[in-house]
Amino acid sequence: MQAQAHPLEPFFQQAVRNSYEGKLGLNDPDVTAYVAHLLCEFSESDKLYKVRDQVGRPIEELTEMMEAADPVHGSAPSFDAERALRKHIGDYALFVAGMYPEAMGSKRRMRRHQPSLGELIRAGKESYYIVSQFNLFEYEQEAPLFARLSDGFERCILGLTLVREEIGPRKPLQLPPSVN
Repeated sequence: MQAQAHPLEPFFQQAVRNSYEGKLGLNDPDVTAYVAHLLCEFSESDKLYKVRDQVGRPIEELTEMMEAADPVHGSAPSFDAERALRKHIGDYALFVAGMYPEAMGSKRRMRRHQPSLGELIRAGKESYYIVSQFNLFEYEQEAPLFARLSDGFERCILGLTLVREEIGPRKPLQLPPSVN
């Protein structure tokens, strides 16, 4: 049984295609589909903060997410859990950098330890690279996609910024609060 598509999927597919293919010349249907799906996922704020600490509270800070993903010193109980956390970190970094760039330069960033653009890029590229290294068995087919996302991370951020300009409000946005 196939999962039902998110109701916003056609809208985001078109917006991402317009920006990635039409404006950037990035003709990679797999990347376009992945980013559109990511926008659908993160249209629900509980998905943005789905990484939880040991007591079940959402982890909102990038450094804490990175620590949790460590299979040796963090809370990831297995390499599969590390992969899932790293995938989420890559997705989070891409989404925040592309859709909420003002969050990185604000006074709120200093108070709440929001990551800088450089920190998001490093974490996103590294995380997608690590996910791409899980290239055996059930992950073999999608590993090359994550390698391309890692290699073209900055370009994907720019593409999301163009998506935001096309579909978003003309005033600064704030990251949604976590849902406990």
